[in-house]
Amino acid sequence: MDTDKYSAGPCPVARALLRVGDAWSMMILRDAGFGATRFDQFRASLGIAPNILTRRLNALTEDGLLEKRRYSLRPPRDEYVLTEKGRDFLPILLAIGAWGRKYHGEGDMSSIADAETDAMIEPVVIDGVSGRPLATIKTRLVPPGRA
Repeated sequence: MDTDKYSAGPCPVARALLRVGDAWSMMILRDAGFGATRFDQFRASLGIAPNILTRRLNALTEDGLLEKRRYSLRPPRDEYVLTEKGRDFLPILLAIGAWGRKYHGEGDMSSIADAETDAMIEPVVIDGVSGRPLATIKTRLVPPGRA
C-alpha cells in the first residue's frame, strides 16, 4: 500500500487502515478493551514476538490510540491505556467479531456480554441519524467537498 498516497487521500477507510489495519494492532486493541495494559499481558494473550509487540505498541501510541504510562520506576515499566480515540475503535472491533461469528463461527467461540448485567450483546452497526442498520441501506460515495 502506498502509505503516502492513502494517508492524505480522500478515503477515510484507507486512512483508518493505515493506523489499525494489521491483525496484531487490532488484537492489541481488543485486549486493551478487555482490560490488558501491560506488555506481559499482551504477550501472554497473543503469543506475539516481543519485537513485533514493541513496534505495534509504539505505533498505536504514536497514533494516539494508546497512552503510555509509567507504573514502576525501578525497574522502569510502562502500561498502555486506551485513549478516547482507542475506545472509539472498540465498537468497530465488536462489529468485526459479530461478522466473524456469523460467517466463520464454526466450533467453539467466545461471546461478548455486558459486564454489568451479564446479558449477551449482539453488535449492530447503525446510521446515527435514522437508526437504520447500515447493512440495509444502499449507499453511494460522496466526493470530498460535496458533503
